[in-house]
Amino acid sequence: MYRLRFHGRGGQGARVASKVLGTAAFLDGYYAQDFPLYGAERRGAPVAASTRISEDPIMERGVIPEPDIVIVMDETLLHDPLTMPLSGLKPGGIVIINTTHSPAEAEAEYKINAQVLTLDITKIGLDMLGMPILSTLAGGVAARIVGLSEDSLTEAVKNVLSEIITDRKLLDKNVAAALYCFNAITPAKMEIKTTETVKKKSTVISLPFEPAEVSSPAINATGNTPLRMTGNWRVFRPAWNYDSCTRCMICVARCPDGCILVNEDGYPYTDYDNCKGCLICVEECPTNTLGKVMEVHAKKMIG
Repeated sequence: MYRLRFHGRGGQGARVASKVLGTAAFLDGYYAQDFPLYGAERRGAPVAASTRISEDPIMERGVIPEPDIVIVMDETLLHDPLTMPLSGLKPGGIVIINTTHSPAEAEAEYKINAQVLTLDITKIGLDMLGMPILSTLAGGVAARIVGLSEDSLTEAVKNVLSEIITDRKLLDKNVAAALYCFNAITPAKMEIKTTETVKKKSTVISLPFEPAEVSSPAINATGNTPLRMTGNWRVFRPAWNYDSCTRCMICVARCPDGCILVNEDGYPYTDYDNCKGCLICVEECPTNTLGKVMEVHAKKMIG
């Protein structure tokens, strides 16, 4: 059995990626499960989704504490001490990271003790879809890793997205992008020893279980909102050109999160630790003082 866990942020499509993978596996003749695990259920908040794929009926239920494969759709989560997307990853497992880093750079940067594969899924989404859509692309990468077919992936993307969007051109672009990622990744061979045991002439299977303190979380500390640097959520950041700034303060008034401050000279500037990259300030600026720049690497901004 393959056990996969997707980690992303709300709005990136971890849930849809898991569903695409599970549907593709089903179409290829496997038993499959896919399900999400939401946190705050808001855009940008950490989200996890899981998929199980097996040739035999799947008797397990619930979250996957020890995955064989982890797909990290937002590399800033690797810096998050609360999310910990690599927790429980089995020795010999595979980590797939959406990043501009090479596998060797990512392994060194995040101190990963596993097989690392990397692909800049965000750039592919921007180039092929015109927006940072990651769901079908991450599903395509995962489908290649577990050895599913292109035909089943194509049909899965169509089936899943037809329930969400009605734009035929966008659906076709998603299929093309998923197949592009499917062929862009080089599969790695897993070297995992299974812990499942089956007694002879018995259908009883010994399964690992989730510790109660993990499956039933309790909040025993004061709020940690000031530590959640939401600047990690953005794909683009606003960039300033003060030569044309008239200090009209429209950007300050329009910022929905209060992330534009004013310096001692009376000029506005961005609090990049908390700016989510909505770019409303760029759209509202009457003098085109503000532009946008794409983020290249994740920043370590969580205190």
